[in-house]
Amino acid sequence: MGAIYEIGALCALEEALPDLDLTRLEGYVGVSAGSFIAAGLANGVTPRELCAAFIENSDTAGDLFRPSLLMRPAWGEYARRAAAVPRLAAQALWHFAFKRRSVLEAFERLGRALPTGLLSGAAMERQLARLFSAPGRSNDFRTLERKLVVVATDLDSGDALPFGQPGLDDVPISLAVQASAALPGLYAPVQVKGRTCVDGALKKTLHASVLLDEGLDLLICVNPLVPFDATHTTHHKVLGSNEARIPRLIDGGLPTVMSQTFRSLIHSRLELGMKGYAESHPATDIVLIEPDQRDAEMFLANTFSISTRRLLAEHAYQRTRELLRTRRSTLGAQLARHGIAIDRVVLDDARRRLVGKARPRLTRTARALKRLDETLSDLEHSHMAARGAAQPR
Repeated sequence: MGAIYEIGALCALEEALPDLDLTRLEGYVGVSAGSFIAAGLANGVTPRELCAAFIENSDTAGDLFRPSLLMRPAWGEYARRAAAVPRLAAQALWHFAFKRRSVLEAFERLGRALPTGLLSGAAMERQLARLFSAPGRSNDFRTLERKLVVVATDLDSGDALPFGQPGLDDVPISLAVQASAALPGLYAPVQVKGRTCVDGALKKTLHASVLLDEGLDLLICVNPLVPFDATHTTHHKVLGSNEARIPRLIDGGLPTVMSQTFRSLIHSRLELGMKGYAESHPATDIVLIEPDQRDAEMFLANTFSISTRRLLAEHAYQRTRELLRTRRSTLGAQLARHGIAIDRVVLDDARRRLVGKARPRLTRTARALKRLDETLSDLEHSHMAARGAAQPR
């Protein structure tokens, strides 16, 4: 979900901000799925190239990346856990029969036989290693032309591991990406320099301080995961299907409840982090790009479907273009301070698409209403920004 949204959003930014080369920024920080995107950009892979490989599976993208690599079962993990079953079963029986432990307490040991992840990121890591080892690219943090930090979490201590920083810059970029994206339960943890690493989002949502402390004047954050507001989406459908939306999240069962929980935890940390960055680095302009919390399509889509992945990327692309239009006054003024202009002609071109065929044209009335809604939203954001600037700090 994270990679799909970020690719769609970055493609929209790339088009609308022609003065900004997303492959030639001063630095990049990637967390979880964002580590794959950040490492690609730092190696000169454009958002459109990422889209051709990851979203469209285009032949023109060559052997850039195959999404099927993300779906390899963790056979090694299964084998190791299965081999431990006889020993663990014997221990459980011993504790029950001779130490008078309860059945649940004795057989709790058998939980150690469960795999720590269903899938393995090893195939993805090998492919990324080949990709970043191609001429003109690097799989070594120390030889990149631009700063790159990939954040994982140390499972044993709970500490953030910012690979690419001094002391952690000798780890291959591909291995750091595998570690940063190892979502617990889905992907098996990754061993790096004697540490057991899992998804970086468990500890840090942005980890932008590593760049802010270097005095950057502009920080662009792309956050794909927001909690879903189901109370304002009565007219939405599930993307890529004919099913009506889930009227209440609890009706979606455990996966939906867990998704909302994870998103809420991640986003609450992001909000606190953004407030902290604004106070600690007031001279830096921070632009946050993220989905609308009322967007049912972004929350309920089945990202394991190839056809839905294309729809979701297109959806993210169009929604980011819409966000830029509804905030063009405040964002335009903010970006203008850094010599970056919004291409209004590109942004207002309703025929533009990321993948697939052009959308059916709206009626003249529908286009006028949509433009009016975006203009009113733009005025609202400008008014809120003016009020915020007037408040004493």
